[in-house]
Amino acid sequence: MNKTDQGSVTPGRPEAIKAVPVRHPGRWVGVAVIAVLVAMLVHALLTNQAIKWDVVGNTLTDPTIVHGIWVTLELTALSMLMGVVGGVLLAVMRLSGNPVLSGAAWVYIWVFRGTPVLVQLVFWNSIGALWPTLSIGIPFGPSFWSESSNTLIPVFTAALLGLGLNEAAYMAEIVRSGIQSVDEGQTEAAHALGLSKAATMRRIVLPQAMRVIIPPTGNETISMLKTSSLVQVIALVELFTAGHDIYARTFQTIPVLIAVSMYYLLMTSILTVGQYYIERHYARGTNRTLPPTPVQRLRTLLAGRAPARPAQDGGTPS
Repeated sequence: MNKTDQGSVTPGRPEAIKAVPVRHPGRWVGVAVIAVLVAMLVHALLTNQAIKWDVVGNTLTDPTIVHGIWVTLELTALSMLMGVVGGVLLAVMRLSGNPVLSGAAWVYIWVFRGTPVLVQLVFWNSIGALWPTLSIGIPFGPSFWSESSNTLIPVFTAALLGLGLNEAAYMAEIVRSGIQSVDEGQTEAAHALGLSKAATMRRIVLPQAMRVIIPPTGNETISMLKTSSLVQVIALVELFTAGHDIYARTFQTIPVLIAVSMYYLLMTSILTVGQYYIERHYARGTNRTLPPTPVQRLRTLLAGRAPARPAQDGGTPS
């Protein structure tokens, strides 16, 4: 308010605000340091003669490595399938009001989480020393069918049992935490509508719990991909074991390990992208806006504007 010469008061306009952008010198220093370190790393990789990039290229296309990749992917997929199914069953048992079911699930989780997975792999591979034959028949009575344990549980099956049963114990805790994150009112409302406990769990609780379950499950899948390298101890040839066999024969340890690591990085990157899209799918029920996909981020970056967060009902994921 400004006062005129006659003493009257008249409204006045405020002066224009001169906005000064906040400076972030620390960011530019960090960028410069990172750029120098990246340049040094690239220079070291390109000029170090011990790396032998020609050996790396030959290793990438080696038939033993390619076969090892398929074994690794097969082990990872089947072990996670066994772990997820077993984890859901164990989580439901843990939350059961029946003390026998709850106690049995707790003991299972206690044993398999409390012993190293490496020990479990060796145990399943040596199961024939404990039970030479496995049979089906009347409990404590005659058997109708029997077979050698080594025949029924070959090396691949032993690896699958060791990884899958161990993973089920960890997935049980992940699923249990996801189920308990759903408000109890959802279950009470479902029961009031006449849904059974099984239907309530399948159609009401688990879909909402997926938002909590998916992120750690994705981490477990990526971890399983790398943990599968432990099957080398029982002589199953997967990706790392294939690389080990090659550099044990050629003495080119570093180039072969670089090739193996490149494949592991490629597979974990694909799993990471898949995890992102699955998380984004299950976030639609809780978030008003969805995070942009990598393709949308790239489009907005090329367009020269800030990444947009598309609305739940208006966004079209790429």
